[in-house]
Amino acid sequence: MNVTTTVLKPVSQITLAPGSVVTIPHISWLEFESILEELGEKRSARIAYSNETLEIMVPLPEHERPKDLISDIVKILLKSAGRRYEPFGSTTFKREGTAGIEPDACFYILNYQRMINRRRLQPDDPPPDLAIETDVTSKTTIDAYLAIEVPEVWVYDSGRFRIYLLQDGEYVESDISPNFPGIAIARLIPATVERALQVGSCQALEEFESAIGRSS
Repeated sequence: MNVTTTVLKPVSQITLAPGSVVTIPHISWLEFESILEELGEKRSARIAYSNETLEIMVPLPEHERPKDLISDIVKILLKSAGRRYEPFGSTTFKREGTAGIEPDACFYILNYQRMINRRRLQPDDPPPDLAIETDVTSKTTIDAYLAIEVPEVWVYDSGRFRIYLLQDGEYVESDISPNFPGIAIARLIPATVERALQVGSCQALEEFESAIGRSS
């Protein structure tokens, strides 16, 4: 007679290689909160939770460089426009009972002043104005951003760059960014990331900043 035994193992004890994605269905909100607490804050893995599905992702090292580079580009653009901001990195954003997401990077721009003194997010805090993903973004991830109502999401994946804007309760793909009107973001960012692979990040960013200065 065959006997099936259920083995329970804490999520924190599961070892994931870089580039791995684990999808766990039928996770309640309370279970999601418990898993977050178990995983802790000092970890390389990032999470996305929506529609009772949890994804745990470990980014590849090559995804970290585009993330940092695109974040630096955003800072250059904001500085060039004389606009202030608050970067919130990979903060965990949650919509109680519905969704949770950790972007690769994110920025408060319109709402920056409200977030200056935040050490921890408050339930009534707005979502970030801009979130950045530098890896394959699944439906679970997009649904989580949708639930949290992040108005603009950038996705860079293997040389392809997409801008998603929240309109009438759904994301639509766009060639322009409302945060940076008049700047060809969809063309400049992948070109700058590619340039960084040729000459290094510092020189690529210097060239980008110089080009922005000439066009302003």
